[in-house]
Amino acid sequence: MWWTRLKALIIKELLAVLRDPKSRMILIVPPIVQLLVFSYAATLEVRNVDVMILNRDSGHWSEELITRIGGSPTFRTVSHTQDQSRIHDAISNQTVVAALEIGPSFSRDIEAGLPATIQIILDGRKSNASQIVAGYLSQIAGRLSLETPSGMKTQSAMINVMPRNWFNPNLDFQWFMVPNLIASIAMLIGLIVTALSIARERELGTFDQLIVSPLRTHEIVIGKLIPPMLIGVFHMTVYLLAAIFLFQIPFRGSLIYLYGSGIIYLAAIVGIGLFISALSKTQQQAILGAFLFIVPAILLSGFATPIENMPQWLQPITIINPLRYFLVIIKGLFLKDIGSLEVLHQTIPLALIAGVTLSAAAWLFRRRLE
Repeated sequence: MWWTRLKALIIKELLAVLRDPKSRMILIVPPIVQLLVFSYAATLEVRNVDVMILNRDSGHWSEELITRIGGSPTFRTVSHTQDQSRIHDAISNQTVVAALEIGPSFSRDIEAGLPATIQIILDGRKSNASQIVAGYLSQIAGRLSLETPSGMKTQSAMINVMPRNWFNPNLDFQWFMVPNLIASIAMLIGLIVTALSIARERELGTFDQLIVSPLRTHEIVIGKLIPPMLIGVFHMTVYLLAAIFLFQIPFRGSLIYLYGSGIIYLAAIVGIGLFISALSKTQQQAILGAFLFIVPAILLSGFATPIENMPQWLQPITIINPLRYFLVIIKGLFLKDIGSLEVLHQTIPLALIAGVTLSAAAWLFRRRLE
């Protein structure tokens, strides 16, 4: 009989979500839009850069340097000026990210075998883009220096470095971003659906009916947990298929490891959502509570920046973040084919977090029933 009661509650929860136009909109439109937009727009790559050049030299080597910069696919426009104040205005108004100033003796110093210098002026407000653009310009200048007379003489004595990228040979940013989105959007959907469940019951006046029903407390908790987990697994499957067939990202790992760890990950997320839902009296409070958790969870997960780069006092806080562990699993299964021991090493913390969050949510739910 307990299974019949539990199945009825699960069906009721799924119908409550799927029959509500607003809930259907949340489940379908935002995840698809986020997957498509973030996969193409959310990138740390720097392209289509506008630069300005102030060339005080009239020799061959300065013209060769300018030609190579203009021919690079990284730079969109290369504007020229002879007025240094225009460089100040262009960077101040964010018209260009970088400006290059070539001194009057640039070509003459190269021909004489002397060190030739150029000045790169960068917009420090865009710190990440400025560093990458400076690297691009320095690389172009470095390649040019190898073709100068003095560079040709010393080239044979130089060390040639041949980089080789494992797991992502072409450094395709989508191979990094899309697996991250699978984990983060599954968290977003699972957390919001769970957070709205009890709050919606209170607003609609059906919470009291649920209390006086034949369902026991633990059956109500389980019935509230399973539907969001089913929806989360469905979204993970959709994103997995999109990553493999739409974005052509290789999946080298095991689906059993992915779904096994994914279910435990969703259990941890759903436990947090149920805790938020039990605290909230309205759906608006539940949504605000969910986003209050989502934003720090994404920032402290290693989604965009490595955890090792964070301050030492902040890194221990990431231990309680379930997204941190599942990101390692899903990226490892996509690009590296990590083994069972590594998956287990990351899944154990997820199981502990799930146990704590589900226990806390069940305890708070019982307190609310009293």
